[in-house]
Amino acid sequence: MTPSRDTSRLIEIMAALRTPVTGCPWDLEQNFATIAPYTIEEAYEVADAIARGDFDDLRDELGDLLLQVVYHSRMAEEQGAFAFGDVVEAVTKKMIRRHPHVFADEHGRLTPAGATSAWERIKAEERAERAARRPGERLEKTLLSSVKTGQPSLGRALDLQRKASSVGFDWNDPREVLRKIREEADEIEAALDRGDKEELAEETGDLMFALVNLARHVDANPEMALRGANAKFERRFGYIERTLASQGRTLESATLQEMDALWDEAKAKEAVLASPSSA
Repeated sequence: MTPSRDTSRLIEIMAALRTPVTGCPWDLEQNFATIAPYTIEEAYEVADAIARGDFDDLRDELGDLLLQVVYHSRMAEEQGAFAFGDVVEAVTKKMIRRHPHVFADEHGRLTPAGATSAWERIKAEERAERAARRPGERLEKTLLSSVKTGQPSLGRALDLQRKASSVGFDWNDPREVLRKIREEADEIEAALDRGDKEELAEETGDLMFALVNLARHVDANPEMALRGANAKFERRFGYIERTLASQGRTLESATLQEMDALWDEAKAKEAVLASPSSA
């Protein structure tokens, strides 16, 4: 089977992989639950390629993400639920419906504020229709129930806080959030004294939620901020490992004090490189 720009070829490949007896044994064993973590991982890979500005990688990662959509669609088709074409039809119908200021025949263009208002109104109508199709699903009754539960926790915390802020439940100054962070840290210290693991987990969650709140107040995306911190940690730890290797040593042979000193050395070198005078 040859590669193609046609989406139908990708659908054919997935069907072949999922064909009993002749298909791939690994693919045949998978289900929605086992594939879902890969779907989330591929979405993060797309975000990472964007952050690095690597368009070759972005092309490949978008392909991997598209494969996830095709994969789930194929499994749904096998169960008689829906096929890939139904997914495409549903999203195109949704986008046309949510943009009457672009696609409507009889209405003029709306202002940006009007477009946002229409988007929210139409989304509410769609949720009501979806609930009507599923009698067991409750209608939205609270402000926060519209925040999706399936998204990563950092993003969901941000959305919950934004919703609450829309009705005035918020701090007015980032320093007030910082005081809350210190309060949460003190509660963790008290929980450490008591040695209660469940309480420690709960208080740690409260601290993380407060940190997301601080990120929101200083206009920082918490996910991207944490990505930056991860990259910084990886870079500085890599410096420790490379420096020890140049001395013929391993990480395991170094003391914590030695590694701390090399960490500070890496940090100092980064500061020099980042200073305007080094440019």
